[in-house]
Amino acid sequence: MHICGVDEAGRGPLAGSVYAAAVILDSNNPIAGLKDSKKLSSSKRDSLFIEIKQKALAYAIAYATVEEIDRLNILQATLLAMKRSIQALAVQPQLVLIDGIHAPKIEITTQTIIKGDAKIAAISAASILAKVARDLNMLEMDQKYPQYGFKQHKGYGTKSHIAAINEYGILPIHRKSFAPIRDAATINQLFN
Repeated sequence: MHICGVDEAGRGPLAGSVYAAAVILDSNNPIAGLKDSKKLSSSKRDSLFIEIKQKALAYAIAYATVEEIDRLNILQATLLAMKRSIQALAVQPQLVLIDGIHAPKIEITTQTIIKGDAKIAAISAASILAKVARDLNMLEMDQKYPQYGFKQHKGYGTKSHIAAINEYGILPIHRKSFAPIRDAATINQLFN
């Protein structure tokens, strides 16, 4: 039976897409050191990212865009990214285990697991793929918009990020439905 683990990365940031990954591990090709991506160093995540892609029976990484986040809301956009990752798998799973309490509506049996990224290896693997893929996207955004510091804060609402928004304005990759961005837009309209 093929069991797929699913997790997301990037629900909280003020900028960028929300990512999700789906992974079916190969029991004949184990991967040591899998755990919640937030508990791993950046270099360990990067090396596991490569190893997971080499050894997994199947994996897929997907995302929902900033426009989809603003149109649907962050939860629905996250579920959409999860659904896309599951549908993109080259191998059809019989069971999908999802980190958290929400599952996308799909034709396959799903089960949500709170803190699943710390309990289930396939979810840990998905957590790593989603996190590294999103971080790589934020590094691309850092190249495109160097004054915003995406390399450091990855789009989260840090003091430096808020300061950059106040100084340089809102970018197309900012989530307009998120309060700090929405409020900044309102303030800009009032004073311009």
